[in-house]
Amino acid sequence: MTRHAELPRGMDLLNCQGLNKGTAFTDAERAALGLQGLLPPHVETLDEQSVRAYEAYQRKGDDLERHVYLRALQDTNEVLFYRLLLDHIEEMTPIVYTPVVGQACQQFSHIYRRPRGLFISYPLRDSIPALLRARPNRDIDVIVVTDGERILGIGDQGVGGLGIPIGKLALYSLIGGIRPERTLPIVLDVGTNNTERLKDPEYLGWRHERVTGQAYFDFVDQFVQAVKQELPTTCLHWEDFATPHARPILDRYRDQLLTYNDDIQSTAAVALGAVLGAVKVTGTPLKEQQIVMLGAGSAGIGVADLLRAAMRDAGLSDEEARRRFWIVDKDGLLHSARTDLTPEQRVYAQPRERVAAWFSGRNGIALADVVAKTEASVLIGLSTARGAFTEPIVREMARKVTRPIIFPLSNPTSKSEATADDLIRWTDGRALVATGSPFAPVAYGGRDIPIAQSNNVYIFPAMGLGIVAAGARRVTDAMILAAGRALGEKSPALADPSASLLPRVRDLRDVAAHIAIAIGRQAQRDGVAPQTSDAELRELVAATQWTPAYPSFALSVVA
Repeated sequence: MTRHAELPRGMDLLNCQGLNKGTAFTDAERAALGLQGLLPPHVETLDEQSVRAYEAYQRKGDDLERHVYLRALQDTNEVLFYRLLLDHIEEMTPIVYTPVVGQACQQFSHIYRRPRGLFISYPLRDSIPALLRARPNRDIDVIVVTDGERILGIGDQGVGGLGIPIGKLALYSLIGGIRPERTLPIVLDVGTNNTERLKDPEYLGWRHERVTGQAYFDFVDQFVQAVKQELPTTCLHWEDFATPHARPILDRYRDQLLTYNDDIQSTAAVALGAVLGAVKVTGTPLKEQQIVMLGAGSAGIGVADLLRAAMRDAGLSDEEARRRFWIVDKDGLLHSARTDLTPEQRVYAQPRERVAAWFSGRNGIALADVVAKTEASVLIGLSTARGAFTEPIVREMARKVTRPIIFPLSNPTSKSEATADDLIRWTDGRALVATGSPFAPVAYGGRDIPIAQSNNVYIFPAMGLGIVAAGARRVTDAMILAAGRALGEKSPALADPSASLLPRVRDLRDVAAHIAIAIGRQAQRDGVAPQTSDAELRELVAATQWTPAYPSFALSVVA
């Protein structure tokens, strides 16, 4: 417990968001800490404060204003902020995270109020260790870092990309229970190629075109080396890096420190969890599915890699598993005659002779051709190509499959490959749907069909909780696979085929604990965490998962 002598006093205490209790300070605390006269006389409970804060929230006119209000509350009273979110988790998660955080990133420079996190800009590249030492709190469990280049589906936002790490870390604390003061959002500001941002007189970032090539990777390496030096046991979460950078960075550093890429690995784990729930409903095992994917970027390939690993675990050889993937990018199907593929994409290139008859005189093989020529049972979109899952494509798939599994996973909503309503109508209510952005239940055939949001929020808070509780030193591929399987075990569709493929948002804290135990157990199997019994691991997870509640300063005041 923080002792009286260690606490700031008066306005300094009220300005400390991690310690501030506002009107909930007791009379004794007010007398001892110089707060009398600075607060109204009535002492409120946290419950009462949450009710009042919700009334203020409801008065805001639009979602961006609600986001700004919540950020301001986070900057003044973190416990109340998280308690309010917990009380209204289904309503407010989309406000602090996707999709509204996308608007907040676009308007970052216009809504900026107070510092949060670190801005590490390229001109200060030789001072990164000193910048890290300037962090607000010494002990950090999780860093979320972005360079702002591929923010959601809206692209390059430069320094405004910091809104994503701030939002992500809010959910690490809300759901995973990572203590807020032990989180750190960071933006690597290497400039921006967004001309709208560069021309904006209020833009707060480094006004320069993006640093590229070896200079960019050297800068990232300077950052990583500084993290290894200053915070060697901290989990480094990479977020919203563009495809040419995301996987090379992950591959280079994954064995050097505790790190993972959310877009590649968490996206894959959530998709796996949703697919496992869906295939249970269809009655056809995962290893017998034919998977068509639109989007061959880092997220798309990451999903394919994890699904392929699950197929291998189910008994297929790697070659047998690879032949069940049909991946399409903007230039068409990946096949062996293409010379523009990355090594990761080439793994999924279908033999040219297998698809030779599909060309019909054109250069590429489009998504519609692939769906028409295969027995596609799973269709996943990570392309940010709005409306790419057209009615003819979906109807052709549904003609051949009784329960088509269709996941338009691009976000925000404006980038979704299809709407949930269209997918349900075009398949006569038979599609098993998960989306990247939130969609309301679809009324069809006299019932409301729930739509699962296949969002990384199901995984990354649990990753943080599992890593911290287990004391993991690395993140392994097997840990990601374990996370996806554990999520699949919590699919409501396992008990009720008409239910959502993924758990309710209100249940996320309990789901996170379940997944964290699976992650910690796998970390122990992989030799990257200290060995414990299952009972001890469960106790560690429970003890690590922080819940927003005010500390009592009464004993420290009189001690």
